[in-house]
Amino acid sequence: MNLEKLVRPNISKLTPYSSARNEFSGVASVFLDANENPFNEPYNRYPDPLQRKVKELLATIKGVKPENIFLGVGSDEGIDLAYRIFCRPGIDNVVAIAPSYGMYEVCADINDIEYRRVQLDDTFGFAPDDILAATDDNTKLIWICSPNNPTGNAYPLDLIIQIANAFKGIVMVDEAYIDFSDKGSMLAHLAECPNVIVLQTFSKAWGRAGLRLGVAYANAEIIDFYNKVKYPYNVNALTQEKAIEALTNIQEVETWVKELLDNRTTLAKCLEGLQCVKHIYPSDANFLLVKVDNPDNLYDFLNKQGIIVRNRNRVEKCAGCLRITIGTHEENEQLINAIYDYDRK
Repeated sequence: MNLEKLVRPNISKLTPYSSARNEFSGVASVFLDANENPFNEPYNRYPDPLQRKVKELLATIKGVKPENIFLGVGSDEGIDLAYRIFCRPGIDNVVAIAPSYGMYEVCADINDIEYRRVQLDDTFGFAPDDILAATDDNTKLIWICSPNNPTGNAYPLDLIIQIANAFKGIVMVDEAYIDFSDKGSMLAHLAECPNVIVLQTFSKAWGRAGLRLGVAYANAEIIDFYNKVKYPYNVNALTQEKAIEALTNIQEVETWVKELLDNRTTLAKCLEGLQCVKHIYPSDANFLLVKVDNPDNLYDFLNKQGIIVRNRNRVEKCAGCLRITIGTHEENEQLINAIYDYDRK
């Protein structure tokens, strides 16, 4: 992979902003370099711009090196920076499976990048050749969300590797829901697929959506470009603190994941017995895509009961569907009882 040919010329030539904390290394007790207020420690100080402690802990857990990690403000920053690093506005394009996570297209529109959809089949699968056939010389990114949102299914790694090996650009693999899947992660294949960027997040299995902390994993050369383009102090001190707490208590996350997987199985079985439920799609995520009669009516009914699900009825390939997040046992029970009442109307 010739990364210099993929990166936008202006980004390749960019001299990044050099923050005060980036220019200093070592031990100091007096900080007079960044025009900070000397009062209200420790939050008067700018945070580590490269989040070194968080990356060290995360690298150990994920089996990668710290230099293979970028931390951003949710996965959305990792998505947006990929466009800004690789795609020339008004010239380049990206290819994505459809339906999938909406922010890929929103960021394409914001950055004036053509967005090409490749429709999934009726089982929400795809053929690598169809993905590759949609590319041309100006295609810089291919987006594959696995497990996919809103369909819930994960894709075999060999299909993703096949695309990565054949494509001359960057393959973006969004694994926001990977902790709920037994299909395996592309993290184990970064060395053999240097043009792959894997996105993960603290929002789902880690239960910390409020932190807004996303992760991009890639070869060190790509991560260098991410760090070159990002804002200097993109991840604040409080978020870094809470991330460190989470990473030192991974057993808690493992317990949550196990419970949610059990709840997913139980909820699916309960939904099968309800009159308005027509089909429950297999899920590798912490949600179920469920086809029902009159999804708009059921959505409104649940809303009035104080139960919010996601109406995907107007999303391509998802007509008639609601997307239901797996909650606690009590929350799932409330949902089932409410739909039972709806059926009796």
